[in-house]
Amino acid sequence: MSDPNFILLYVDHPENSGRFYADLLGKAPVESSPTFVLFALESGFMLGLWSKHTVEPPATPVGGSEVAFSLADNVAVDALYRDWLARGIPMQQTPTAMEFGYTFVALDPDRHRLRVFAPAVE
Repeated sequence: MSDPNFILLYVDHPENSGRFYADLLGKAPVESSPTFVLFALESGFMLGLWSKHTVEPPATPVGGSEVAFSLADNVAVDALYRDWLARGIPMQQTPTAMEFGYTFVALDPDRHRLRVFAPAVE
């Protein structure tokens, strides 16, 4: 069995969400249509944005998952938090020290959770 390398987020408007993620990731999608947008990330991971109105079988409600971004240290977490806040991205959690590391949580246009963290140093 291969490792997972693709995540799909079910979104209300793929084109709007595509613009949000293009700005957030600093890259253009590799595929774009009115119902689906796809990003190929440098790590080899793929991020797909699929219309929740056209996906088959129908999508389940949003919740219970996150897209996570690991950064090198707490300074980088704070810098990205300030950048995203200045862009008007809604925040669900301000930078906070937790057992696993230093983290904050933002929300995309469809309220998917975007967790940014620096792993705890042991």
